[in-house]
Amino acid sequence: MGSLGRDNSRSYLGSSASVPVSKHHRLKGGTTKVTWLVLTEVQSVENYLTRRLKLVVNRDKSRVCSTNGVEFLSYQFHGYGGQIRVSLKSLKKFKERSRKLLNRNHGKSTNQRLTELKEYFRGWIGYFALEQRKSEFDTLDKCPVLINQCRRMRACIWKQWRLPSTRVRKLKQLGVGNDEAYSHGNSRKGPWRMAKSLAISMAMPNKWLDDLGLFSLSTRWSELAPMRRTAL
Repeated sequence: MGSLGRDNSRSYLGSSASVPVSKHHRLKGGTTKVTWLVLTEVQSVENYLTRRLKLVVNRDKSRVCSTNGVEFLSYQFHGYGGQIRVSLKSLKKFKERSRKLLNRNHGKSTNQRLTELKEYFRGWIGYFALEQRKSEFDTLDKCPVLINQCRRMRACIWKQWRLPSTRVRKLKQLGVGNDEAYSHGNSRKGPWRMAKSLAISMAMPNKWLDDLGLFSLSTRWSELAPMRRTAL
């Protein structure tokens, strides 16, 4: 992967090989000198893999092309120099998986839900830490699935308390006044609507939820900066 640093480099990947073609390199018949050289090099690498290392090369997944738009191991390369980014397919899968983990209808305890969420987020950001734009993870933290992460957790906790007496007692323990605790604890409104109420937000502020184990992708991305400098 390290050979994709510049457009004038030649590289061979397990699923794709990339090389830029300049106009002044074009030869007769549409063939280019650069393409011919790269094809020769690719053939040499393939011979080494198949004959020396006794490995199998999948020709259907091997090609010579521009780096722009190439997907490799859930990453995608963009623009001049092959900037490394998370592929759109990977982002879509991440949002779908996050939505399932934050679903309040799975009958899981708060600790179990937070543990699974944190493990998935930590593993995902650890793999995609080579993404070069922090703005991508800032956007993910603010996407519709995660921007309501705190509200979703409040709704899950509220639903787990179930009985009005339990809700009243828990709200009092978290510092809510007697009148508000009683009116909210006996409310017939659903968990999602109650999670946005002032009393519930005061009882379970974002800082309180962070202490329980909510995870920030952008913060973790910044913590992994030394690994990116070593890898790139």
